[in-house]
Amino acid sequence: MSHYRIREAARLIGVSDDTIRRWVTQGLLEASVDEAGVQVIEGASLAGRAKQLAPVTGDDGPVLRSARNSFTGIVTRVDADGVVAVVEAQCGPHRLVSIMTREAVDELGLEVGSRATAIVKATNVIIETPRKDAA
Repeated sequence: MSHYRIREAARLIGVSDDTIRRWVTQGLLEASVDEAGVQVIEGASLAGRAKQLAPVTGDDGPVLRSARNSFTGIVTRVDADGVVAVVEAQCGPHRLVSIMTREAVDELGLEVGSRATAIVKATNVIIETPRKDAA
């Protein structure tokens, strides 16, 4: 079973250390004490809380889509040269880059500071985790 120290748990779901402590006190997160006597958050409990806090994806609109990974943020860069454009968006802690046509940039009215949602549909998603024997 995975356990996370308070600071690491806070970073994983994008809240403050104090918020994690408050949620433990309120019974919204399960915590225990590790062998070093430090309070740790139960991984499964943290995962459940993260899902509860996840924003609604907007799938109740007029369009249905198979993609489940949508990230809303702000456009931080638009490089449109010739036919191709590179659009970069900062979506919370995630930086996403999209290559599209310049025509699409113009039609969407994308410019630095625009609000945008990146929708990701990938056939391959790579997941990595720290080695158990890593210090």
